Amino acid sequence: MKFDSFALAPQLLESLQTIGYHNATPIQQQAIPPILKGRDVIGCAQTGTGKTAAFALPTLHRLITAKPEPTGSARRRQRSGRRAIRGLVVAPTRELSSQIATEFSTYGQRTALRTTAIFGGVRQGPQVEALRGGIDLLVATPGRLLDLLGQGFVDLSAVQILILDEADRMLDMGFIHDLRKIIARLPDRRQTLMFSATLPAPMRGCADQWLRRPLAVTATPSATTPSLVDQSAYFVERSGKAAALAWYLQSTGGGKSLVFSRTRRGADRIARRLQRDGIPAVAIHGNLTQSRRNSVMRQFESPQPPILVATDLAARGLDFSHVSHVINYDMPDTAEAYIHRIGRTARAGSAGQAISLCSTEERGQLRLIEKGTGKRVPIRAVPTVTASTSTGLADEPNRREPRSGSRPVATGGPSCDILRHSSMGPSRAATAPAGTRSKPRVGHSTKRTSGPRRPRLAGR
Repeated sequence: MKFDSFALAPQLLESLQTIGYHNATPIQQQAIPPILKGRDVIGCAQTGTGKTAAFALPTLHRLITAKPEPTGSARRRQRSGRRAIRGLVVAPTRELSSQIATEFSTYGQRTALRTTAIFGGVRQGPQVEALRGGIDLLVATPGRLLDLLGQGFVDLSAVQILILDEADRMLDMGFIHDLRKIIARLPDRRQTLMFSATLPAPMRGCADQWLRRPLAVTATPSATTPSLVDQSAYFVERSGKAAALAWYLQSTGGGKSLVFSRTRRGADRIARRLQRDGIPAVAIHGNLTQSRRNSVMRQFESPQPPILVATDLAARGLDFSHVSHVINYDMPDTAEAYIHRIGRTARAGSAGQAISLCSTEERGQLRLIEKGTGKRVPIRAVPTVTASTSTGLADEPNRREPRSGSRPVATGGPSCDILRHSSMGPSRAATAPAGTRSKPRVGHSTKRTSGPRRPRLAGR
């Protein structure tokens, strides 16, 4: 279905034509028509499905065509010539708020509507100045919005449309009380849209309170992996994962790589180890200051990006462009999480690669992922790596012998194999990542000189 079939305002269709958007995604096809009609909507969709445009385009259309509500505060603003905030988007994080505001501005570039974002972690002065200048649509995180409401810099009395994006995540992060305070400041007569990746029971309870006879639309990914993603797995003990990661990144021949870690501490540790081996890397997670997060994002979107190591929570809601490789350093627990991670690559018709470093303890998770997706993940092999050449990479030595009949695995001892062929049979094993330009060996040596040696890895 093409966008011009929705009868959107001509200015919006011109903007879509300019940026090359022609066909609507499934969530857009389901959500745009009822929102245009003024219905309250609950949308279940993940990042990468076109969710933001699904609510941004009809919201902009309604703000273009609707008349301001005749509240007392709005009338005073109209007499003073100042714009009233008529659209409000609340999102859980600073990065997501900034991205949403950017998309609204892009789609509304041919309109006279003004959009701004406010969020914590930065000085509020520039944000207050933007508010004083008058805006039509505000994108905000709950904390900063409440701060500026309390200081009298924000007036929500003229809001006609409220959008709660990543609503389930806001509940998980403990924003429920903040959201209640914000909604209490809004007019009762309004349209409310709630978008989320999941629909847990607490969120359904909130929807019953905040929305009026909402229409539910769903466009969650199917239990299948993206067709353009070349998937593979490497059976690697935990003590050999960092060396295997370094080898893989050197064998990819460039590109933009996103590494997933289970924990914030793990993300920092992985980034430091890559840096020690001459591979530029940065980590992003919830413990970073806003200035540091902004710096990391700028670096990753630069022409020569470093490797980005991220936690699931930090990555969720962020739209990373042109990612060529996704690496699961720690295996995800569910097929849904796996699909969401590898869906960061192979977007907009481009191909991508996704690999998983799977330890003995994580092989059950791999089987669950294969069962959930209905697709077997090919097993590949990495070269032999001498433990003495991986200084600072091994987590802790593990010299246990494999049990009889089990697949040989790395033990962290001298001249150990990081990975052997799968017990599923040689037909599932390969010897190098697909699409590699070469098959380098990471610091292979059987002779130890005085002191440990690091892998000879060229910088990216």
